[in-house]
Amino acid sequence: MSDVTTALRAAGLRVTAPRRAVLGWLAGHPHSTVDEIGTGVRAELGAVSTQGVYDVLGACAAAGLIRRIELPGHPARFERRAGDNHHHVVCRSCGRTEDVDCVVGAAPCLTPDDAHGFLVDEAEVVFWGVCPGCRTTPRKEASP
Repeated sequence: MSDVTTALRAAGLRVTAPRRAVLGWLAGHPHSTVDEIGTGVRAELGAVSTQGVYDVLGACAAAGLIRRIELPGHPARFERRAGDNHHHVVCRSCGRTEDVDCVVGAAPCLTPDDAHGFLVDEAEVVFWGVCPGCRTTPRKEASP
């Protein structure tokens, strides 16, 4: 039995070809957009609607199998790494997104100065910068 099949069953979800394809795609392509996931799944299965991809992502996110990442100015991205409170670094130029592990030991990012009565269970930190590839590529100036 595959890792994907085991994960779906453990989450109480039916094992379907679209769910297996989406989770399989995300295992090798973290931080993918819905369009990227749809293209990858269609290459494997043939016809799968964009709504079908959204449905799978919604069910898998609700079950805790994937994480939805919403970065300002970018389309939502999805990844299989869920539930460990890691963060992300994003290139301002090309949008490349990589995982950044939280501080080892105590998680200071989970202790806000004033939680206003909230029980905080997750923090999201995004580091912005320019990736190595974009730093070595000369920028094209915008045309007037």
